[in-house]
Amino acid sequence: MPIKTPKEGFLLMLSELRQGTDRTTKFFEEISQMAQDQDIKEALDARVFVSQKILSTLDHCFRIMGEQPVKLTGHLYEVFAEEFRKELAEIQNPAVRHFFLLTRASQLAHLRIAEYKALIAAADLSGHYAVGVLLESCLADKLAFVERTQRFIRAIAGAKVAERIAARAAA
Repeated sequence: MPIKTPKEGFLLMLSELRQGTDRTTKFFEEISQMAQDQDIKEALDARVFVSQKILSTLDHCFRIMGEQPVKLTGHLYEVFAEEFRKELAEIQNPAVRHFFLLTRASQLAHLRIAEYKALIAAADLSGHYAVGVLLESCLADKLAFVERTQRFIRAIAGAKVAERIAARAAA
């Protein structure tokens, strides 16, 4: 699709974000099924719920603009998910699996955060201020997820360090 106007560029970027959010939601549903720790599973399920709300918000952005999302291949997310599945299948240790799972979820969220920041600026440039407000609310949800995921990662790492210290003290 040749991009001739800022509006067309914004529509393409917003379509990529919407499609990526849809694929990411499905990815989180999939990895939630793989989570063996109940706390992590519940956090991922909550993430799926919030992601579905974000999809609804993005759909509203298109309605405000009077546009439909552009069809895209989404190859990036397919490759990410495929590599994730292969790497996770090789990890046998439950703690390492949880750590890996949370790290990949965080990486995906950071990618999405960068897209939101660019799109918020693009919304302002294209005169879609209401869309910018909605995108900022989605960004806030993503930032909250990243912070929560970082806390989980620190908790897992802290528990492993405590186990090691206790094992050394007992020896």
